[in-house]
Amino acid sequence: MTNSNDDGAPRPQAVVASDLDGAGTLNGRAGTSEFSIGGPDGRGGAEAGANPYELLSASLAACTAMTIRLQARRRKFPLSRVEVAVSYHHGADGGRDSFERSIRLEGNLGDEERAQLMQAANMCPVGRTLGLSADIRTNDNVSVGRAASYDDDLSELPIPNIDPD
Repeated sequence: MTNSNDDGAPRPQAVVASDLDGAGTLNGRAGTSEFSIGGPDGRGGAEAGANPYELLSASLAACTAMTIRLQARRRKFPLSRVEVAVSYHHGADGGRDSFERSIRLEGNLGDEERAQLMQAANMCPVGRTLGLSADIRTNDNVSVGRAASYDDDLSELPIPNIDPD
C-alpha cells in the first residue's frame, strides 16, 4: 500500500504549519496524529510542546521500542514491558553529535534473551539512519544525561535581528 494523495502524488510523512500572526503556534501532523511543536516563538517567548530535538529523540525511542517488541514477539520471549529513554547531545569540541539511549526490559527474561533484545535495539531503522551522522550509545537503565538545548542552538544561528520600525 502506497502513501499517496488522491492525485497519485506522494503524501508527506509529516507536515508542520503556522500562521505568523496571532499566537504563531507550530502545528504538526504525522500520519493521523496532530500535535503542537514547542520552542522559541521569535518574539522572546516559547510555545508549548516538544521541540525538534525532543521529537527526534522520541522518534529514536519509539523505533527502538517497536524493534525490541517485534523481536520479542517473533521469538516468543517473555518480555512484559519495554521502556526506552533517549536524549540528544552535541559533540564536544566539534566532534560527532550523539544520542544517549537507555533501555529497560521487564519480564521473565534469561540473560541470553535480554542480550538478544538489547542487540535488536541496534537494528532499529531510525537508529541506523541517525547513526550515519551521530553516535548512539546504549545502556540498560533509563537514566540519561543533560540533553542539548534546542533554544540555545537557535539563539546561536547567525540570523540578523531586524527591527521593523
